[in-house]
Amino acid sequence: MMKIKVYSQDGKAKGEQEFKLRDDFKDVSPQVIHDAVTAYRAAQRSGSANTKTVAEVAGSGKKPWRQKGTGRARAGLVRSPIWRKGGVVFGPRPRDYSKDIPKQVKKLAFEQALSSRLQNGDVVVVETLDVKSPKTKEFVDLLRGLKVEGKALLIHDAPSENLRRASRNIAWLKSSPANEVNTYLILNCDKIVLTRSALEQLAARNASKEGQS
Repeated sequence: MMKIKVYSQDGKAKGEQEFKLRDDFKDVSPQVIHDAVTAYRAAQRSGSANTKTVAEVAGSGKKPWRQKGTGRARAGLVRSPIWRKGGVVFGPRPRDYSKDIPKQVKKLAFEQALSSRLQNGDVVVVETLDVKSPKTKEFVDLLRGLKVEGKALLIHDAPSENLRRASRNIAWLKSSPANEVNTYLILNCDKIVLTRSALEQLAARNASKEGQS
């Protein structure tokens, strides 16, 4: 059980929140995080690279000239791979890059990543995030007041329309619902900002038997 400090939007301490999370990973191989991150990044690849074979490229199947007597090299068709605009041999084809890993590995990797960020003090828990207007500048000032610097991740439960609009244009900020955040997003930032309700959702999600990404 970990105790996490909770702050107001103004950066003032509002108390502590208990968070049940495994914190002993001495016997856990770092390979689990590597596998989870690799699987996530592989799943993001579209796999849409494609080239046309001899059978698919446009062009006639007629023999360009007779076999003998012309003085030129023999040729069978203009779609030959050795000709300009011909088919491609062993070129890339559409494929699925996704990798399957056990749910237990996903869950363990997520717990380990989140635990390390909490222990390192990289997580800022806010009581609520209420912005009165959708202005990006005001929300940036709010984050600066919480001492959020560098690349940041915002974890929310159900953001208001103003919060959604105010945060979407910040280049150094990514946002994710608590039920969708994954190991890669947890690790790929300098600071994590989340609301108390989002923290409770993470706790409930962590207590479930479902694996984490």
